Amino acid sequence: MIGHDEQVAAFKSAFNGDRPHHAWLLTGPQGLGKALFAETAAIWLLAGKPAGEGFAGGTGTAAASLAAAGSHPDFRRLVRTEDDKGKLRSVIRIDEVRALQPLFRQTPSIADWRVVIVDSADEMNVASANALLKNLEEPPPQTLFFLVSHTPGRLLPTIRSRCRSLRFGRLSDVQVDAVLAATADASLDDDDRATLVQIAEGAPGRALRFAESGIAALVEQMEDLSVTPRAAAPAKALALARSLAGKAALPRYQAFLELAPAMLAKAAQTRSGPALAHVIADWEAASSLAAGAVALSLDPQMVAFDLAGRIAALAEAH
Repeated sequence: MIGHDEQVAAFKSAFNGDRPHHAWLLTGPQGLGKALFAETAAIWLLAGKPAGEGFAGGTGTAAASLAAAGSHPDFRRLVRTEDDKGKLRSVIRIDEVRALQPLFRQTPSIADWRVVIVDSADEMNVASANALLKNLEEPPPQTLFFLVSHTPGRLLPTIRSRCRSLRFGRLSDVQVDAVLAATADASLDDDDRATLVQIAEGAPGRALRFAESGIAALVEQMEDLSVTPRAAAPAKALALARSLAGKAALPRYQAFLELAPAMLAKAAQTRSGPALAHVIADWEAASSLAAGAVALSLDPQMVAFDLAGRIAALAEAH
């Protein structure tokens, strides 16, 4: 874990002081490291709460190896599963919650605790949420739940009331850079790293989604397009769109789908009056198009050209 020292201290204090809560709701924007916190905290607990700074004592233990292999008998992750066609389902179904029940009917096998991570709780439907609620209301002995939530307001109030909340905040640029140094591809140059830190906005998970060579050049192209005069904009927009088409460009294309609406949203903060209305309309259209582009198998070049044109329009929307 890098950062989130207060959350680590609060969790360890609860367990070292024999005041543990059976369910912890980890909240905050996506990409902050909430799931990583849950996993490292779980391993620390399953390893017998070893001494050391933060959760570092759990690293390299048998519990860590078993959890990484998905074979720890006292550790489960509740996540979306794949359908018969190999596609990820849109929600965590009640079947996944029911599959946990045999774990709760027996005592912990090799650890003092059983741990279940729900990642993310926002993805449960009503049926699965109510099924999990029964376990939270009558928790099995020596069982700990981590519920990762990016939008806790969407959860059932009864689920929130059964949990102790830990709110996670954005990391500093120095901490985001440290995360990238520890986990990103070593081929990233200094310009790419600096760009990733900038677009992360304190959420290292966001940076890691774009952690590839060439991200700095892509952002530079987008920024240049946003100040290009109308006469030259179509040619530049087409060149950018063509560079994002094709299988080899898929990672950059996926990054562009997220970065383009974000650039429009940021630009809206500096506009007013009719210019603001124009940028907001472009942001809404861009967000809708980007959200469905992959799922609907839309032509990447056409999608990218549309989004690039909306970025180019920023040059006049002042």
